Amino acid sequence: MSVSDAQSQVRHHDAGETNTTAMAATAEAAETAGKGPRAVGADRAARELELRRGEFELAAQLGHIRTLTTAGATTAGSTAGATLGRRQVTRQEIDRLRAAEGFPDTLRERVRTVGTAEGAALMPVSPGRFTQLARSGFLVPVRFYLNRYRAVVWLYLADELRSFAVREPALLTGRFPRPLRAGLEAGDDWRPRNWRGRRIGQLLHESGDPWERAAIAGCVLDPVQLAELVADPYERAYLERLRPDLGHGRPESEAARTAVQRLLVADHPDEIQWHRSSLDTLLTAARRARPAPRPGSSLPHAGGPASRYDGPGPAPAPGAGPAPTGPESGPTAVAHEPPREDGHRGLLTRLRVRRERGPRAKVRS
Repeated sequence: MSVSDAQSQVRHHDAGETNTTAMAATAEAAETAGKGPRAVGADRAARELELRRGEFELAAQLGHIRTLTTAGATTAGSTAGATLGRRQVTRQEIDRLRAAEGFPDTLRERVRTVGTAEGAALMPVSPGRFTQLARSGFLVPVRFYLNRYRAVVWLYLADELRSFAVREPALLTGRFPRPLRAGLEAGDDWRPRNWRGRRIGQLLHESGDPWERAAIAGCVLDPVQLAELVADPYERAYLERLRPDLGHGRPESEAARTAVQRLLVADHPDEIQWHRSSLDTLLTAARRARPAPRPGSSLPHAGGPASRYDGPGPAPAPGAGPAPTGPESGPTAVAHEPPREDGHRGLLTRLRVRRERGPRAKVRS
């Protein structure tokens, strides 16, 4: 599946910004002392790779930049396992990327995001056809933002849109398949679901801490669902502490926060059930690893005693780790089924999916 919908520029506040300077100083001190890998913080790495901060974060999430994730840097409200301030990049990795053919344009193009109008021109299709494909789940958003009218604007990867156009030319012209038209007429919109599934997959790939992974799986469940699965209040408090910030920043107005919150919570029965099953499995693994901290006990560091290495490549399917695989059928089968090598899923899978109408955030097509 692919990526790009609605207007041009993303307003984005990166999580973990306050930790970056300290992390860079720590890396440089270690380098001076001759200990550990030669690595620099995220800000310095982004400058040397000639990327904007948001481009660097997206490149790291997608595996285009191999990063080191330091242990014990998670704080309340930070993005578990993926906080930009926790990332460091080795000198060897920076040199590798800078030596690549076409640097820095090639690297920038890999993380270029576009909206509906620009994405439609890339494929090329009409903006209306582009929106149909996105709402039907063929084009998976990589990010979103709220415009000045507090409408959700979805963004997609330009590379994925071009790949989809080459792979599925039959869907670019002619009448839209009848099952998909029926779903659109019923109000189906797979963009929020697919974005949540994609973001959860990225975070699970980046995290090796069992409690952190459980927090990632449960972050899209509402408090009632979470309380049903996690009866222990200390465990719930620990999961909340490790809860990732999927929304990339906190909108200022109450209306904007409400609009964003709708996108952060699973809203379809099949999707909810999948995340409940995932959380149940990951929570069992976390309890075996260590208990949640209690009053008077020291808080274990998320991430374990050593740094992790986040190599390139797509995030593994949830079934590859402790999390269970997605449902065999139903709407979330599209969002969570193991992706093909290029990250996309076939037409037949989508045509057999039963769609049901559910609550939607206000979306600008």
